[in-house]
Amino acid sequence: MSEPSKEELLARIAELEKQSGAKKSGKLEFKVGEKGGVSVYGLGRFPVTLYYEQWIRLLDAAGDLRAFLEGNKGRLKLKDPSCSGLPDTNGRSPCDRYPSNG
Repeated sequence: MSEPSKEELLARIAELEKQSGAKKSGKLEFKVGEKGGVSVYGLGRFPVTLYYEQWIRLLDAAGDLRAFLEGNKGRLKLKDPSCSGLPDTNGRSPCDRYPSNG
């Protein structure tokens, strides 16, 4: 098999950069892994993976988690310290806290 040409390499780089830009849109993606866990992509560098029962427990505790976060906000590291308030239950942020998830 021959080496790819310079043009083919440049085309491949452009394609990968385009895909990378799409992943930084701030959109969350959900995938089911081989072992049956559900992974959430788009929160940070690595996915967050939990099993069904764990997601249900976490979702059931969403109100408690939200209250805990607000109660400890002064001790937490925020990407944008000027932003106040957590996203509502529909995931809409009161400010554009993570526009590019970058």
